[in-house]
Amino acid sequence: MDTLKIGQYIQHLRKAAGMTQKDLAEKLNISFQAVSKWENGDALPDTGILLDLCDILNTTVDKLLNGGTLAACERRLMRLEDVMTGFRYLESIGTLFGEDCTFFTGMIEGINEKMNMDLLTYLKEPMTREVMYAEVLIQGIMSGRTVDMEEIEANFRNKHMVETIRRYLSKMNESPEPAE
Repeated sequence: MDTLKIGQYIQHLRKAAGMTQKDLAEKLNISFQAVSKWENGDALPDTGILLDLCDILNTTVDKLLNGGTLAACERRLMRLEDVMTGFRYLESIGTLFGEDCTFFTGMIEGINEKMNMDLLTYLKEPMTREVMYAEVLIQGIMSGRTVDMEEIEANFRNKHMVETIRRYLSKMNESPEPAE
């Protein structure tokens, strides 16, 4: 994803709506500095507010994450089992290389910084682990992939996460807005 292009698109939509960074930030209950970071291409909006941001700016997640252009991509199925396997592989790197290995610690530090979290702590608790699975699935959905909601419903304990995934999937399946 081109964070600079996304930021420029957010700025364009915000200004077209007659809003300041502060106005947009207040609508999303975040700081204006966060909006500034998006618009400068230094960060991306958190997935937890992405749908609200798109609603406020009258765009789709697909169009926002493509910097204003609609992506014509194939909708590939993303399986929960593959996501779970990916996390198991991620954890195994620490076992295989050693948890004090610079490669492993650098990878974990990079994830922690980019995601603003403590990955290894989150992986220890079943509930937060499930939230991380949901995060990966949502990012996949936002990138044009799809999921089997029956698989999600059968395997997720956290019903709020199921509904959040369903909401993103539904939003992405809506017909795209006309080109500007």
